[in-house]
Amino acid sequence: MTATAAARKSPPARAEARERHALTGTGTLLRFNLRRDRVRLPVWIGALFLGTVGTLSSFTSQYPEPADRKSVGETMDSPAGLAMTGPARYLDDYNYGAMLGHQMLGFVLIMVGLMSVLTVTRHTRTEEETGRAELVRAAVVGRHAHLTAALGTAAVANAVLALLIAVGLGASGTEDVTWGGSLLYGAAHAAVGLVFAAVAGITVQISQFSRGASGMALAVIGAAYALRASGDVGNGALSWLSPIGWAQRTYVYVDDRWWPLLLALALAAATTAVAYRLSTRRDVGAGLRATRLGSPVASDALARPLGLAVRLHRGMLAGFGAGLLLLSVMYGSILGDAEDMIEDVKELREAVQKVGGANVAESFASTVMIVLAVVAAVYAVMAALRPQSEETSGRAEPLLATGLSRSRWAGAHLTVAMLGGVVVLALAGLGFGAAGAAATGDAGFFLDLLVAPLAYAPALWVTVGVAAVLFGWLPRATVASWVLPVYAFVVGYLGKILDFPGWMNNISPFGHVPALPAESMRWTPVLILTALAAALVALGLAGFRRRDLETK
Repeated sequence: MTATAAARKSPPARAEARERHALTGTGTLLRFNLRRDRVRLPVWIGALFLGTVGTLSSFTSQYPEPADRKSVGETMDSPAGLAMTGPARYLDDYNYGAMLGHQMLGFVLIMVGLMSVLTVTRHTRTEEETGRAELVRAAVVGRHAHLTAALGTAAVANAVLALLIAVGLGASGTEDVTWGGSLLYGAAHAAVGLVFAAVAGITVQISQFSRGASGMALAVIGAAYALRASGDVGNGALSWLSPIGWAQRTYVYVDDRWWPLLLALALAAATTAVAYRLSTRRDVGAGLRATRLGSPVASDALARPLGLAVRLHRGMLAGFGAGLLLLSVMYGSILGDAEDMIEDVKELREAVQKVGGANVAESFASTVMIVLAVVAAVYAVMAALRPQSEETSGRAEPLLATGLSRSRWAGAHLTVAMLGGVVVLALAGLGFGAAGAAATGDAGFFLDLLVAPLAYAPALWVTVGVAAVLFGWLPRATVASWVLPVYAFVVGYLGKILDFPGWMNNISPFGHVPALPAESMRWTPVLILTALAAALVALGLAGFRRRDLETK
């Protein structure tokens, strides 16, 4: 009788039942995702919140007078300055709120996008890649439950971040930072975060591998930022093609326009619908883009551990190399205006003078160099953790079942991570040197800036060594590898402006690197860091030889 009644259900009722079944288990998976990310997401949210509030505090101390703010606004009114920050509309009344929206919003939105992409990828494609999703879906879990829970996790993280930022900025009591503007500032983060989470929802359907899915989504973030920068330098048309540009065109704390965020929400809804549609066109574990068959005969290089590692790392290496080259060119293009930018700002001028150097351009370049080094350190951590990804996905097991030793296999990946770090630093120096020499009109600057980033190579190797130790001895704690680059940025870059105690800089490997080109080369700390990195890598390989391998 029950079966007969079910068979007589109308088509809309059956469709509704199928949709309800497709979401079965979403709540349980969402709670499980939040529990797994109980450390990761609070760190992300806390860092972005403190970075925003701390920057606003630094603005009030560095630019106490309206004349100071007007002066720095005038220096930003150049093609290079607008490309680095945002549209010129903010410069009309450069108060503290306008400064925050102009200088910080675009950069923080990139980090929000990164957080959203990694969150969605981790809870969808990575789960399928490791085989856990197949086991879970063998139980009472709907087809769309994983994707919905992942998007929900990203949405919760973005909502909490938006709320914290809105309350934190609104309650700061800073002049011209209103409650209405603060709510809009926080909402812009949530809206753009939802867009890039939905973009990741699409890319995880396309690629069979989590790194490929993350790479495609990060490329979209990069393209959005490039469109925003190009549009702000030109007539603004290209900026309307970018979610980041929409957020900046709310003109928060200036005009407080909410309607551009509707474009972001509409795009997020449309891309989410596409993601669900695409997810029905593939099997679990497969991607829409078929994996290309390789050559039936491997080259001699691929038959060796180092050659195989280079092949596996080449995509990420190329992406970081291109990104750092572009970033360094943008920094180098404003080097000629460095003296004008800090001339009337006492605190910033003093911070740069602490670095030393024969002139302001050298001191400013040394300060910027830490940003380039931190980005290179992000690559170093991701590359150093590639062996763990190979192990957890089950691809390391058949290799290590042959005569290949664990040390040679993991050592090849770590070697590529260390040499790759040097390559991305060299590309950063190439872009910084070429653009800096052109901006200052000093051809001799090219060689100085070309070589200066390479001084950070030993610090990068120490970062790789720490990741190797965690991978070898404490594979469940490898997330702690991210502490070094985050700490280096907070203390090495913001610490000079906010006048952190010197001991905080001394406990970072990046704090012992000579600040070229403002300082002269000191070989002792460089050699000590190199020896420390070698010892850490050896310790990590020793641990990997002794522990059990994660098998499938």
